[in-house]
Amino acid sequence: MSVREKDISDDSIIKQVLDGNINAFEELITRYQGYVLSIVAKHAQPEKVEEIAQEVFILAYKSLNKIKKAGSFKSWLSAIAVRSCYDYWRKHYRSREIPISELSIKQKGWLDKAISDRSDEIWEKEDRQKEAKQVLDWLLTRLNAAERMVIKLVYIEGLSVEEASKLLGWSSAKVKVRSFRARQKLQRLLKEKGSKDGLHKPQS
Repeated sequence: MSVREKDISDDSIIKQVLDGNINAFEELITRYQGYVLSIVAKHAQPEKVEEIAQEVFILAYKSLNKIKKAGSFKSWLSAIAVRSCYDYWRKHYRSREIPISELSIKQKGWLDKAISDRSDEIWEKEDRQKEAKQVLDWLLTRLNAAERMVIKLVYIEGLSVEEASKLLGWSSAKVKVRSFRARQKLQRLLKEKGSKDGLHKPQS
């Protein structure tokens, strides 16, 4: 990228594209390809990341005239990326249960603790730990697309309800309701799984 190209604003490039210079859009792809890939990688299966990222730029190009205010291309693009991941899970979701027998002793211990301890402490302090990863992956496969995206954005990435609502194009109320229902479902799944596999036994 030349110094001159770096100095051209996103808004100027968008204007060029809308005026008929479609090749100018390649500059936006160059600028934001890594950014889009990083977003998609958080929400999609590794083998699908590049495919979804390409779809993000196709959607952005087709909808370029819908940007409502100047200087917002990056945030607008991030919303398209998140919604594309949501659409992917909604259309192609497949359950992939991880048998409890495949979990390590530490992971089984995490599951047992998740069943017995307060859920807030579990999600805030331990969801990123290595021994929790397979358990978390298993739980996410049991959620629908909307529930999965809310859990990922709000509880794992730490976004606020307002930030998540903007990315998903939902109202804050909808995000809150989905979040509440998703957490209830996760707690139920943990208890059912623990009971089924005998990981958590009531104390006498």
